[in-house]
Amino acid sequence: MPPAKDATCTYAADWVATKLRWALAADPEEKNALAKIAAGCPDTTVSYTPAQ
Repeated sequence: MPPAKDATCTYAADWVATKLRWALAADPEEKNALAKIAAGCPDTTVSYTPAQ
């Protein structure tokens, strides 16, 4: 995670968007960690375009 706390939600959203764009897998530990982060980011939206 980035050292700046105010960048956490953006970083996590970018991480998830990359995973979704490229259809990358996430193990249960990663999913749980991302869910915990997302719980603290109620105003953050993940946007992505699927890779072709």
